[in-house]
Amino acid sequence: MTVANHFTLLTQDGAARTGVLRTPHGDVRTPAFMPVGTLGAMKGIHWREVRDAGADIVLGNTYHLMLRPGAERIAALGGLQKFTGWNGPMLTDSGGFQVMSLAQLRKINEKAVTFKSHIDGLTIELSPERAIEVQGLLGSDIAMQLDECIRLPAERADIERAMQLSLRWAERCKRAFESAPDGRMLFGIVQGGDVPPLRHASARGLIDIGFHGYAVGGLAVGEPQEVMLAMIDEVAPILPQERPRYLMGVGTPDDMLEAIARGIDMFDCVLPTRNGRHGHVFTRRGPINLRNARHADDPRPLDEESDWPSTRTYSRAYLHHLVRSSETLGAMLLSEINIAYYQSLMQDIRAAIRENRFAAFREKTKAEWARGDIAPR
Repeated sequence: MTVANHFTLLTQDGAARTGVLRTPHGDVRTPAFMPVGTLGAMKGIHWREVRDAGADIVLGNTYHLMLRPGAERIAALGGLQKFTGWNGPMLTDSGGFQVMSLAQLRKINEKAVTFKSHIDGLTIELSPERAIEVQGLLGSDIAMQLDECIRLPAERADIERAMQLSLRWAERCKRAFESAPDGRMLFGIVQGGDVPPLRHASARGLIDIGFHGYAVGGLAVGEPQEVMLAMIDEVAPILPQERPRYLMGVGTPDDMLEAIARGIDMFDCVLPTRNGRHGHVFTRRGPINLRNARHADDPRPLDEESDWPSTRTYSRAYLHHLVRSSETLGAMLLSEINIAYYQSLMQDIRAAIRENRFAAFREKTKAEWARGDIAPR
């Protein structure tokens, strides 16, 4: 059966691409960074700030929302968009990451993953079919296949077993998704760890099954950046040019810039909000740790040229004070500033690709990060 294509590739500059992904809740401009709202909320940030920062799409998590408040409850309340008030495109992870992150609380076999709930200890079964059903109840625009993600480094035999299981689950997810309403999408997930032949086999197997888009999973799970980039180099040329490509769980601004240079279109990561809650902020001059004492008497804003009001309004001294005093406002401000920086970076990258100057933009941006923040005179 032919799989509808909701992605339009607009411009290509080298391997870097811009495009538009059309969803039932609106268009997504790519390259795109998806802020993570695991439980249907961004930690410390209102949805309007996420939208104002320039995000087109956000991410929710099947496993966590299935446990609390429950997929059936969310469906009865009108779906995830209405429930949360986001009212824009949403992608839901299938729970495959929790197969790795909650390894002490689960058992896995051909049929399904059985979790012992981290909330109340109840036994929860998540099969490929149930993962698709839950994502349908949530009403996400983009659903992900259930897969087995394993932490690197790992033995080749373990990587191959997980990859083959993920392929079989991909087929079951595709069959379960076939009755989904028009406009919703299902992405397959390329696995294979750090072994190129296994990555190739996974990608080709998923293409044979046929998906609306293709994700590269099982990276940024313990391996060095050079290994991650090498795996993208192996996989991206195999994936269909006309379909969106999503690198799951990535990452730092440098990770994203390098992945976009290799043809990746979509990203998600908890880093902007997690780092913000710990006093770390991303800027065009590189990351800044506001816990450091050198900021205590610094009257400068983080970036006086930023388009984001909080970035150019509050002094480093004040933000340092908030962070060192464990004031909630500090975590909130730094989280929104980080989300805004990530979205600004995506906007600038899209413009550079459209104008056929991505290579120069990449070089200049990395040079600014390397130069670092300039101390006050």
